[in-house]
Amino acid sequence: MVMKMARQHRASGRRAAGLAGSGLLAAGVTGALYVAGRLHTPDYTFALFGQVGLGAVALKALLASIVLAGAAVQVVLALWIYHKLPVAGHPPRPVRPAHRILGLAVFTLTVPIAVHCLIAYGVQLTSPRVAVHSLAGCFFYGAFTAKVLLVHSRRLPGWALPAAGGTLAILTAVLWYTSALWYYNGYQLPGL
Repeated sequence: MVMKMARQHRASGRRAAGLAGSGLLAAGVTGALYVAGRLHTPDYTFALFGQVGLGAVALKALLASIVLAGAAVQVVLALWIYHKLPVAGHPPRPVRPAHRILGLAVFTLTVPIAVHCLIAYGVQLTSPRVAVHSLAGCFFYGAFTAKVLLVHSRRLPGWALPAAGGTLAILTAVLWYTSALWYYNGYQLPGL
């Protein structure tokens, strides 16, 4: 009995250390992006796939909309994997690999958007919309780092991975709202 309690205590300590480590690394990525973006001198002429100015903004809005749609599908797939949808039985075998492949594709689409944002604009805090967008972008890559670490760990609490995935989905929606929707709505945020 005492040995079992000691093993459970050690396992609990490892879980806490794993969560703390994932959180610290995520915070490090977020902080590094924030500092790099604040120290960087914006280059407003930086091109995204040859597009400069409004062409780049339109292309980024399109890519961001594709990312948002992919994130929505990711949420549905994750809910299916965790048996949170009103569907009887286990999800078919292709659901888990589809979730991983789509996640990689969605993340890959975020990279050119983020690179353009970082080089062309840096991290700016000039208005509430821009500040929220800049900070959410930094947090997005920190949350992604945490999710990648959590997905490879079998010892962490069951809530950790869905929390990281949910955070990514929320940040994706915030980033889309403060950029693509702003662009599509004539450079205004609805409701504000």
